[in-house]
Amino acid sequence: MKSKVLLLLAFMASSVFAQRIDQPFESQKLGGPRDVTIVLPPNYEANKDKKYPLFVVLDSDYLLDPVLGTMKYGAYWDDLPEVIIVGINQNKGNEREYDSQFDENGIPTESGAKFFEFLGIELIPYIEKSFRVAPYRLIVGHDVTAGFLNAYLYKDNPVFNAYLCLSPDLAAEMETRIPERLKIMQKPIYFYLATADGDLKKDRERIKVMEENLKTVKSDFVKTGFDDFKNTSHYSLVPNAINNAIFGIFEGYQPISMNEFQEKLGKMDKGHTQYLVDKYTAIEKKLGFMPKIRLSDFKAIEAAIMKNKNYEDFMPLSDLAKKNYPKTMLPDYHKAMFYDNTGEPAKAQKAFMSAFGQSEIRDLTKDMMLERADAIKGQLKGKNKKKNKNQEEEVVEEVPVETPVETPAEVPAEEPKQ
Repeated sequence: MKSKVLLLLAFMASSVFAQRIDQPFESQKLGGPRDVTIVLPPNYEANKDKKYPLFVVLDSDYLLDPVLGTMKYGAYWDDLPEVIIVGINQNKGNEREYDSQFDENGIPTESGAKFFEFLGIELIPYIEKSFRVAPYRLIVGHDVTAGFLNAYLYKDNPVFNAYLCLSPDLAAEMETRIPERLKIMQKPIYFYLATADGDLKKDRERIKVMEENLKTVKSDFVKTGFDDFKNTSHYSLVPNAINNAIFGIFEGYQPISMNEFQEKLGKMDKGHTQYLVDKYTAIEKKLGFMPKIRLSDFKAIEAAIMKNKNYEDFMPLSDLAKKNYPKTMLPDYHKAMFYDNTGEPAKAQKAFMSAFGQSEIRDLTKDMMLERADAIKGQLKGKNKKKNKNQEEEVVEEVPVETPVETPAEVPAEEPKQ
């Protein structure tokens, strides 16, 4: 316990300067300390309410850097979510071999069973208690550790949601047992498998059998990925496999792309706001939390609404913006766009002025709101002037022509009295 406290205190002390720390973790299951690395997202301290998926990296002495590189690069462009990474070092005293021991049934045994429980009973609960972790877990391994991580799929409620199995050294009959287990899964699972033409022959043959068996898995809960790299070795496949696996796991997380807009969103006559809701609901289902909808995605929906003249969708989009960006201009701006495009300029002007009183966001500025409101005001004045002029002209035309008054000469003269 003392080692755990020191680990947490050391991390907190260094978090101001770095998001990565290497410390031993005292394990009762392993009977001693194990070197672990914890890497938090750059904005972890700033985003106090945000939770992050947990990514466990086995063989972290050489797998951590490629995993970290892919995750950091993808998160920088917002193509991947930020995650908490926990790496377990297994390069001392042949640890990886002892950690990955199995019996004839493919079940972790002896030191393998202790490492199995170390991850599930000690390390992961500690990380989830100490940090803001979302209920979505990934694990990656290579060679013997890739074979080991599959054992978690033998449980009815697997510890992990995504399995990155890179050129695994498979335990007995695992190439058939794992696909059979996946067929009966009742929770979302992503299983990725990789080999290469230059892979170890003994591993490659069984991996290819496993891949064929994975093709028979037909389940709404399970998605699989497979790569067979060309001109690649057992070791050089690692960075390519990690990249492909991670982007496969988080498919759909990316912002609305130009291709997505042109092929799907831009061709829809209606339902654009619902499309956005469904997109993020799917992300929530996969990651266990609902991320804030990106401003770029609001912009894409706005463009689709305007392109297809689906102006009615601006109102639900305004409600969605209010949930994600309250006290900003965005909700009132969408409301103003609805009124401005449905023939209610007075209400549009009022909505633009209401937006003017809120915080600026994205490309929405106070100057822009004022200009839009003034433009509508000018249009309304022009219409009123024209209307008044027309009314005046109508009044002049309706003035009745006076009846001519008879002149005195036309009045019969009064006859003189006799």
